[in-house]
Amino acid sequence: MKKGKAFKFGDNISTDHIAPGRLFHLRSNLPEFAKHVLEDADPEFASKMSEGDFVVAGNNFGLGSSREHAPQIIKIAGVGAVLAKSFARIFYRNAINIGLLLIECDTDGIDAGDELELDIKEGIVKNLTKNTQIKITPLPDVMIKLLNEGGLIEHIKKHGDFDLV
Repeated sequence: MKKGKAFKFGDNISTDHIAPGRLFHLRSNLPEFAKHVLEDADPEFASKMSEGDFVVAGNNFGLGSSREHAPQIIKIAGVGAVLAKSFARIFYRNAINIGLLLIECDTDGIDAGDELELDIKEGIVKNLTKNTQIKITPLPDVMIKLLNEGGLIEHIKKHGDFDLV
């Protein structure tokens, strides 16, 4: 179970919004790059968020280039999960590979600053501020296993293969 505050973004948040291209020289220093995560969508996000808080967005989160640094700096910044109506396919794969939790759900009932509690086992997001619940798209067992191990890369380091059964 994860708990944190919602930071709300709209539709079509691109990898350039997440990992600004003008700062790409920081790609060899990901902790420094993470200090600028989502800067082009909300210049104050990185300084206001706390460990475990949630990024909440609309449709097509992570569209654009297959910039692998985008999900990495979200994770390094300490985001508990990204909740969105939908994700760009390449971003989704890159996030799972590094162990960043992505949740598909209807985010319309979540406002900036709402306190949320994510219960993956129950398949719900509880909006503690509004005393409501939102069903999430269930994660397959194999994905939960990957996320618990820190992503596909960590799974392969640990097991040496792709055996996820």
